[in-house]
Amino acid sequence: MLSKKTAIGIGIGSFAVAIGAYFLISGIIFHDHKVDEPVYVNKNDVFQFDAQKHFHETLNVTGNSFHVKITTPTNYLPIDHDFKNEISFDWYILEDGQHIINITNTGNSTLHVTGILEASTNNFETMSHLIVITSGIIIIGISAAFTIRKPRGF
Repeated sequence: MLSKKTAIGIGIGSFAVAIGAYFLISGIIFHDHKVDEPVYVNKNDVFQFDAQKHFHETLNVTGNSFHVKITTPTNYLPIDHDFKNEISFDWYILEDGQHIINITNTGNSTLHVTGILEASTNNFETMSHLIVITSGIIIIGISAAFTIRKPRGF
């Protein structure tokens, strides 16, 4: 029979393993980020992501007046212009690295930004998910020790 502390520890450890595994797998499989955001008057929105060669990116901006600046690793997509009404961008990444998209609302109405940005996973993010999984396994192991022999002081 499991003690109360053992059952609680196994439950918490199992939850940590499940959450860590879910986010680890979803970070590997789903690297598309759907964008659907407003940009209010006199505000800006910055999208910063790492992408690999041949990833497909789409971005649509709708509004009165706005400025778009896209910075790529080798500036193969040099966009730094003012636009009115609507603009659609559709491109393939030609160089691995960090991409920055800065959209500034210069008009008198709210902008609507939509699109799909395909980004590569960050190694630190993957490592943090592995740490959560490992912590959950350690919690389960320590909790299971309570059923074998109750430590002194508990």
